[in-house]
Amino acid sequence: MSGRWDGDTAALRAQQAGLAGDVVLRDGFPTPLRTIAGFDVGFEDDGATTRAAAVLLDADTMAVIDQQVARRPTAMPYIPGLLSFRELPALLDALARLPHAPDLAFIDGHGIAHPRRLGIAAHFGVATGLPAIGVAKKILVGAPRMALHDMRGAFTPLRDGATQIGWLLRSKPGCLPLVVSPGHRVAMASAPELVMRFTRGYRLPEPTRLADRLASRRDPDAP
Repeated sequence: MSGRWDGDTAALRAQQAGLAGDVVLRDGFPTPLRTIAGFDVGFEDDGATTRAAAVLLDADTMAVIDQQVARRPTAMPYIPGLLSFRELPALLDALARLPHAPDLAFIDGHGIAHPRRLGIAAHFGVATGLPAIGVAKKILVGAPRMALHDMRGAFTPLRDGATQIGWLLRSKPGCLPLVVSPGHRVAMASAPELVMRFTRGYRLPEPTRLADRLASRRDPDAP
């Protein structure tokens, strides 16, 4: 979305439906992965400024290579189901500030686990062409297929009717599960394994955990 917000939610929903058709649900990331990145969005000035954070990591050591924060005026109000149009412009700014694009992006939010199959991770993936996974903290649509064991790495399908749209993943025992869904160029079966590969003792995988700290200004070194 560009320009001034004109309130035409029907047009944005139609755009989502079209973009969802461009999502690729096959693995298209390099192997082995060399770099990964986490992305998250926060807000400043009572919501008037959108603050996007990007953290680039070495995929083997998880060492931080670079981190960037991008700010821009918030383009539109929060509207359920249309969050990606509000957050994507700042995320693209943050991506552009990294020294190079990651092999795989982890986005705080949903991939195809969205009513029109275009959450922020899917929208980001289609817009950039990058492989992307959505890692969200709560269900937006759908229901789990079965109860989830309280064991690290346990997962169960998340379905919207007969269609699988993601997974509930227990990344840390005793914590609420994550909602993991492919965003773009990631297969459904690969998504939970990739998230667990980069999870180190916290509920969130390292890429989005660090981006969340930066976006929310809980990182003492955050700009």
